[in-house]
Amino acid sequence: MLLLFLRHADAEPFSESDFTRALTPKGVDQAKRAGKFLSTHDLTPDLIFTSPLVRARETANLVAKAVKLEPSILECLACGMDLDTLMAELRPYSAKASILVVGHEPDFSHAIAELLGMPNPSQLYIRKASLTAIELFVTDEPTGRLQFSIPAKFM
Repeated sequence: MLLLFLRHADAEPFSESDFTRALTPKGVDQAKRAGKFLSTHDLTPDLIFTSPLVRARETANLVAKAVKLEPSILECLACGMDLDTLMAELRPYSAKASILVVGHEPDFSHAIAELLGMPNPSQLYIRKASLTAIELFVTDEPTGRLQFSIPAKFM
């Protein structure tokens, strides 16, 4: 399976709560570009899961519109995501060719580093609205192979 990690696009720096921070105009543009990139490069995922936080949901909705899918909220993608929990949640969908997850840092860099067997997650930094693809091998412990990581400005 190809597991696509899309960090939420650029969001307001402040809001009444972290949960309600919305995308900026720049973030809306980034999310639309990510959706267009997926659709024009034959990377349309089978499923899209998103964090429940507003900025991630808005990112997922804009991407989903471009690829003609409906995103589903996956609570474990909220800030503080754990790779083991994510893998358990995705297990029922293991027959799918590709899944897109929309979430946050530093969760994504930690998960990707763990999948790649990197000893130090600080070696990775997943930029806002960047798309990272991991070919996932699900065994006793999930592992993966990096296929690509593209920052928003190159989409």
